[in-house]
Amino acid sequence: MSDVEDESADVLEGIEGDEEEHEDAEDKPIDEEEALDEEKEEEAVEEEHETFPANPLTVEIAGECLSLLAKTGNGLAHAYVRMDAQEKQLTDISILNSFIHVRYLDLSNNNIRDMSHVNNLTHLLSLKMERNAISSAELEPLPYLQYASFAHNRITSTSGIAHPLLETLNLSFNNISNVTDLDSDKLGRLHTVELRGNKLTSTAGFKLPTLKNLFLAANTITQIEGLDELDCLTTLHLRDNQIESLDGFSNNLKSLQYINLRGNNLVDKKEVNKLVDLPLLRALVLVECPAADDDDYRIEVLIALRRIERLDKDEFTEDERQEAEELYEQRRIEADATAVNEAEEDE
Repeated sequence: MSDVEDESADVLEGIEGDEEEHEDAEDKPIDEEEALDEEKEEEAVEEEHETFPANPLTVEIAGECLSLLAKTGNGLAHAYVRMDAQEKQLTDISILNSFIHVRYLDLSNNNIRDMSHVNNLTHLLSLKMERNAISSAELEPLPYLQYASFAHNRITSTSGIAHPLLETLNLSFNNISNVTDLDSDKLGRLHTVELRGNKLTSTAGFKLPTLKNLFLAANTITQIEGLDELDCLTTLHLRDNQIESLDGFSNNLKSLQYINLRGNNLVDKKEVNKLVDLPLLRALVLVECPAADDDDYRIEVLIALRRIERLDKDEFTEDERQEAEELYEQRRIEADATAVNEAEEDE
């Protein structure tokens, strides 16, 4: 087994640590979510016509950005395998053809439009291209790539992403309006996808049975649909969208434990009844939805979802559970009595 394969087993320790923080993301305001839509549209128009002074990545600059000496893939030599070249105002990265041993590449905060030369880095494990001018995330399949972030670019499509070992994909704050081409045939190990701050109107398009974490906050989603194939999904983050109905959930989502719907348009608290078939649901966030303003909101949610442990970051107390149980039982008895009376009247 090559050193690249050995190293790939634990390359994402820090990244996986970050994933533990995602569950509490509703408490961390995202600055970009507060920007006015009109301002963002104006910026997008300006970006389309923006030009940058030519500033290529040179051998000298690259050399200053290299670190982490390691054995090469065949184990017969050594090379620096990490390149951190952020905030260099780079426009041209064609020199990467000369650095084929790089495994960790961070070119964030530059002015790069064309990243095709990354295709030459076939040992790459981690790729960060955040805050550039990229319009497509398409690359040739990179056999070892496990982590890729293209956040804050100008990407309009999820097509062309087909890295067999990819586990985490971040496409947040781009211009993506629908999800296509993300399926298990090409992305058999993908477990975390971030698409915050795009232009999605639906949750459809994910054909990824391995997916565990899906972050779709700050889009314009009105429809929950197309989630039936996500057998392993545990976390669904839909904060700050335009969702009014909880249609679209089914018992196929047998692993789903956490749903964040903060800041949506849910008016009727009875919509939570549509979550009753989620066997492992333990935490739900509905704060800043109109339904959360009702006085009996917490109790009604607990009556509907008997196994839930936490609502809006607060665990249910024993007193709340007892009150919910008593109300549930009272309503059950009343419903049974009504059914008996109606049956007798029919006779």
